Formats: sequence, C-alpha cells, structure tokens
Amino acid sequence: MIPAQFEYVAPSTVEEAVAALAEFGDEAKVLAGGQSLLPVLRMRLADPQLLVDLGRVEDMRGVREDGDALVIGAMTTHHDVLRDPLVRQHAELIALATRTVADPQVRHRGTFGGSLAHADPAGDLPAPALALDAEMVLVGPSGQRTVPAAEFFTDYFTTALEPAELLVEVRVPKWTGWRAHYEKFNRVAQAWSIVGVAAAVRVADGQIAEARIGLTNMGPTPIRATGVEQALVGQPATPEAIRAAARHATEGTSPTADASADVDYRSHLAEVLTGRAVLTAASG
Repeated sequence: MIPAQFEYVAPSTVEEAVAALAEFGDEAKVLAGGQSLLPVLRMRLADPQLLVDLGRVEDMRGVREDGDALVIGAMTTHHDVLRDPLVRQHAELIALATRTVADPQVRHRGTFGGSLAHADPAGDLPAPALALDAEMVLVGPSGQRTVPAAEFFTDYFTTALEPAELLVEVRVPKWTGWRAHYEKFNRVAQAWSIVGVAAAVRVADGQIAEARIGLTNMGPTPIRATGVEQALVGQPATPEAIRAAARHATEGTSPTADASADVDYRSHLAEVLTGRAVLTAASG
C-alpha cells in the first residue's frame, strides 16, 4: 500500500526537530530507523501530517562514557550498539539482547532509541533497559528531563514522551563484571518474542550476590521479576537453586493470549526461560 500524503522535514539539530514537532503536535511522527514506522504508514494505521526524519541529527548518534554511566545516542543503530566495546564491557545484557533483534538488515537501519520509544511489549530492548535501570533523556519545548525506564513505559506502545518531545539519549549505569544473558522464545527465526527474559547477575564465591531480571511480552510493558531477584540472592549458582527461584517469574505479570500463545503457555515459558537465562548468565 501507499502511505497517505504528509509533509517531510529532515532537521540537523535536536532544537530544529523539537520545533517542528511543537508546530504540529499530535499530528507529527518521528522517523528514526523506520523499521517500525514505515510499515505502519504503508498500511495507513497512522496518518501523520508531518514526518520528522532524525537521520541528519549527528548529535544523537554514538556511545560514550560519562562517569559511572554509558550514554547511548537514540539514533545509534542496533548494529553499532552491538559492536561497541563499551557496551559489551559495561552493559553486556544490552549487547546480547540487541543481537536477537530481527536480522542484520534491520539492525543496520533500526535504532536503539527508536525501539525503546516504539515500546512494543514484544520488543527485545525495553526489558534489558528496565533491568539495568536505564534513564531516558527527553528534550522538548520546555527543556530537558530524565525519566527512569521504570516510569518511561506506560502501556502498550505508549511511553512518557509528550507529543513534542524527543528521546535523545539513554543513560545506562555501568554493570562492569556482571554476567548476563538474554533468552528469547519465538516461533520462527527473526520473529518477535513470544516471551523473553533479560538476566544480569553478580556471582561471588559460587553464590548469586545480586540479580536483575526483566521480562519481555508478559504484560503491556516490560516487567521486573523482583520475586525471582529476591529469591536468587544468597543462593548457590546451581541449576536446582535457580530453577526454584524461577518459579516466582510470573508474579506481578499480566500476559495476554494471542495467535502465538495462550496465557498458561506464556506463564510456563516465563518460568522456564528465566531459569535458562539466569543459569546461562551465572555459568558465563
């Protein structure tokens, strides 16, 4: 299909982009990598009056250190995030989850910030961002503000972003030395997650000293599996102890039924995949 007619701008600065968004309000859409937006436009599920293309805003690209945090520009492609040595060293969980996003073609065009702002409950990056206490830096007509990942995702495909705001960068605390794994179950290769589990653990003397677990597609937003985290602390990093802790995986979740899985199946997957993710991370 062919998208409905719209106006198009390609600003070169964040300020220019915000000004364009402010002029059109709810009638504007932001184009980052386009891997989610363009199919929506072609099917006419969205009918914006203005498309703001961020492809020329170089200040929104790249990964850098800022004290105890990594700063990932929102327009940094999945490919560049995956290959970045700082991400692999200090936020391995993000690199591992990014590796599962779609296929190489999509990863070369899709962006880190675009995926987070899209807020698809089946997307692979919101759960790691939540598990690692990432902070979203937003810029709008009123200036800059920072929103924790726990408050950024608010509902299906919905975030704390106001109509004239941009997600410009993501700040991730350094989790240097933590072991991580992202376990994803899907029906076919390169498909959306039916359920995914983002796990990061700190192991000391054969025991799990700390754990952070995020769940993908177990509710309208990513969910922290705090029951699992608490059950893991102080336990030996053995399959038996980890499987016992993973029985808490569905606490606080609200999975839905669809063509891929019913509620019981998703709940079963969450428990099994949590055990696998934590065991793989702890054994790494």
